[in-house]
Amino acid sequence: MQTGTILWQPDPKALEKGNFHAFLKEAEKAAGKPIGDFTALHAWSVSDLEGFWSLVWDFCGVIGEKGAAATSPEMPMPGARFFPEARLNFAENLLRRRGGDDAIVFRGEDKLSVRLSWDELHAEVSRMQQFLKDAGVGKGDRVAAMLPNMPQAVIGMLATSSLGAIWSSCSPDFGEGGVLDRFGQIEPAVFISCDGYWYNGKRIEIAEKLQAIAAKLTSVKRIVIADYLGSAKDVAAGLPNAVSWAEGPGSHTAGEVTFERLSFQHPLYILFSSGTTGIPKCIVHSQGGTLLQHLKEQQLHCNLKPGDRFFYFTTCGWMMWNWLVTGLASGATLMLFDGSPFAPEARVLFDYAEQERFTFFGTSAKYIDAVRNSGLRPVESHDLSSLAMMTSTGSPLAPENFKFAYEGIKPDMHLASISGGTDIVGCFVGGVPDRPVRVGEIQGPMLGMATEVWNDEGKPVTGEKGELVCTRAFPPCPSASGTTRMRRSTMAPISSVSMACGAMATLPSGPKTAA
Repeated sequence: MQTGTILWQPDPKALEKGNFHAFLKEAEKAAGKPIGDFTALHAWSVSDLEGFWSLVWDFCGVIGEKGAAATSPEMPMPGARFFPEARLNFAENLLRRRGGDDAIVFRGEDKLSVRLSWDELHAEVSRMQQFLKDAGVGKGDRVAAMLPNMPQAVIGMLATSSLGAIWSSCSPDFGEGGVLDRFGQIEPAVFISCDGYWYNGKRIEIAEKLQAIAAKLTSVKRIVIADYLGSAKDVAAGLPNAVSWAEGPGSHTAGEVTFERLSFQHPLYILFSSGTTGIPKCIVHSQGGTLLQHLKEQQLHCNLKPGDRFFYFTTCGWMMWNWLVTGLASGATLMLFDGSPFAPEARVLFDYAEQERFTFFGTSAKYIDAVRNSGLRPVESHDLSSLAMMTSTGSPLAPENFKFAYEGIKPDMHLASISGGTDIVGCFVGGVPDRPVRVGEIQGPMLGMATEVWNDEGKPVTGEKGELVCTRAFPPCPSASGTTRMRRSTMAPISSVSMACGAMATLPSGPKTAA
């Protein structure tokens, strides 16, 4: 099957009922002119930053005070300021729902299963918020976590951001040096970990590693150990100023969560570069920039709606975890999984998808290739009728795996190869709801992202390789403060990020973007 062959076409009737179509109509009102399709909408989104991002705020129902303007008079890049008068809280936007419906469903291979309603999630965040307050955590303090992709990570992040503190996380398979290289720079006041984890059916204990880490994180006032293996209390007993989750946050009586309203630019997350050119470098992302970028991507490009069952196979050390958890802001249920995606057998994630009725399945290109090579054909073995969209990132999705996704997984879903990076905690290019899916191609640029490919002379090109750049500012664009990898210039080269996350930095002629 040749590159460019159409594999899927959007259903016009379904498109009319989706978020993209509704936003397009609102954009036409805001612009005062017909727009018509994605190409025209994208052009407006990067030419009128004020109008576009203000509409994203309103359309997605952001909770907070927007202020009079969506942009500052001067918009340098890096250094642009969006919504300079706004006050909001990230956690308040994610905890907007209440009730008994599922907020989080978790599976740790075949070893552990947890389900939390929206009311239960609120209660758990309240308990952790009280614990953090008792530990003296407030606006600007750092909370670091070494956790699996389990509910406690989401709870800890929400409680941290509710106070205006800053969250940073990694996964428990990181070595001692990798953890200290990251968290040693940010001086956390509280450190959250687990007692161990399961991988490929094996029990992995980390008590000794925790002791070594705790001895060197001298800024830490309190340590919390979440129970995964059933030994949290014993592990905590061997650490200074440590307590199990049950005896620490769990000892508080749940009440209403309070939210500190903050500036749009107030720090939310500290992520890290890969560390391939020295120790990992801190990358700070803001409350408002992260929220708006994710809402735009999830609601407009992925049609995420309240009640959707939202899954991404990720760890807490990958930016896709930060992306996933924002799904709560759209009223979606987070479907969490920790461990090997092939334990106890290759079908485990598709069993999960079938049983819990996933509507969105996010994964890596490597995983789709591994499923194909395993001989598993979910299209024959599983009922995936609820699945509307699958996304792939981490590396380019090979043409044979585009084909396999439709022939071996599900023929009538929207498959999107997406590309972005830790530097922007989001995407530059990805799925487009009103365009066909073609073999070997990313569908197009994300709204609000003035994405181009430039040659060595700094000129835009199509149909050839070059530097993938973004020529206009966007809300999560990192600052020039030295806490990011972005260069101090009027143009921010991003090819190193995108090459790592799935783009070949090639634009063919026409409106398509090659993968």
